[in-house]
Amino acid sequence: MPATPTAAAPSAAIPPAPSRNRPLALAVIATGLLMVVLDGSIVTVAMPAIQNDLGFSATGLSWVVNAYLIAFGSLLLLAGRLGDLIGRKRMFLAGTAVFTAASVLAGTATTPALLIAARFLQGLGSAMASAVGLGILVTLFTAAAERSRAIAVFSFTGAAGASIGQVLGGVLTDALDWHWIFFINLPIGLATLAVAAAVLPDDRGLGLRAGADAIGAVLVTAGLMLGIYTVVQVDRYGWTSTRTLGLGALAAALLAAFAVRQTTAANPLVPLRLFRSRTVVAANLVQMLMVAALFSFQVLVALYLQHVLGYSATATGLAMLPAAAVIGAVSLGVSARLNARFGERAVLLSGLVLLMGVLGLLARIPVHAHYATDLLPVMLLAAGFGLALPALTTLGMSGAKSTDAGLASGLFNTTQQIGMALGVAVLTTLAAGRTTRLLAHGSARAAALTGGYHLAFTVGAGLLLTAFAAAALLLRSPGAAVRTYRPTRSAAAEEPARAR
Repeated sequence: MPATPTAAAPSAAIPPAPSRNRPLALAVIATGLLMVVLDGSIVTVAMPAIQNDLGFSATGLSWVVNAYLIAFGSLLLLAGRLGDLIGRKRMFLAGTAVFTAASVLAGTATTPALLIAARFLQGLGSAMASAVGLGILVTLFTAAAERSRAIAVFSFTGAAGASIGQVLGGVLTDALDWHWIFFINLPIGLATLAVAAAVLPDDRGLGLRAGADAIGAVLVTAGLMLGIYTVVQVDRYGWTSTRTLGLGALAAALLAAFAVRQTTAANPLVPLRLFRSRTVVAANLVQMLMVAALFSFQVLVALYLQHVLGYSATATGLAMLPAAAVIGAVSLGVSARLNARFGERAVLLSGLVLLMGVLGLLARIPVHAHYATDLLPVMLLAAGFGLALPALTTLGMSGAKSTDAGLASGLFNTTQQIGMALGVAVLTTLAAGRTTRLLAHGSARAAALTGGYHLAFTVGAGLLLTAFAAAALLLRSPGAAVRTYRPTRSAAAEEPARAR
């Protein structure tokens, strides 16, 4: 059972923001997240132009993505805890400033090495800002109904940002050039900094002495960085190579040493009390599986549209816009009410069922597909993500005390990035292997590619089935009262406390 949230110590608490500032605070946190998500998807569309302009090799080009992913994924947990210690507002502002400056550096890059270095710095800034954003949100919106609506906005921003990024990346690259996919972050970043400094409430944090475990910081950062580096290189070296197995074992040893260190350190960097919450642990596990599975939707569908159906980059982004629209309609329009009435667990399970339908349909998609009959229904079923993600986010933050909100936020974002890295490694490798075998047996290129994608979609559906089983078993709340949504009553009255 999760720990019951308690009031933070005065030195760690975020003072309540004036009511008039809370919508602005939510908007600025969502904008910060949007920059991060856009940056991840907007780059993929511009990769061919970047390669031609800067002279990247085929293997070197992958580091435009990998450098960002490694820095972002490995530093989220540390950044989240540091936000609790030095103040989450300070961490958010510092991260946004680093990300904005790194975006300018990336836009002016004239060599592959400079762009890769700028992308690593972007990942660092993204980790600093993203790790504490959700923690700030859950401490600002304390009433359950308000928090549910705020999390719905936060979740929509993350879910829809990838589709928006693909459209924006195609338009900017085609109309101007690839440099502008980075320069566009400058006005957004400066505006975010100005508004955040004014509307986010000040918090002093616990102080570094409350968690100044330098050894633990080195162990967890090195372990995560090495682990993510190993996973993103799997497509080059293979799962069973000596290099992959050796680096994977070393990463596991570093993380195991970190866990042991946290049990003995006088001031642990990551208090292990957070992991006593079955709901928090299960929600992070389910998220990892779900994100790994949905990589096949977010990325492989785009590859199918371009490589098999011959869509341009801009047309691909536009083709995927209905998914963003339906996710927005569900997450912003009904998810909070459904969570209030039926509980997050039931809504999460319903969303996972819809997402299994998405990948099930994609596993049967033909080589010569028609958008209206073969792809549009898939985009509309993506509504399941608008149900699942807000419910999962609420569950993932449910067991955190206010003093640990940054850590819980960093953990939730870390498992998301690990899931993404695993999805990239596993599903891309399976799809490429299947395509190679079909080509060797004489299949046409389009048919071979489609066959590879079919396998990836099928495995993704299996991961979602596993996530459904984990959610059904581990997130069960015996004796929890079902909440009834009553819009005419106050937030406090409509959301009786539930034991998780």
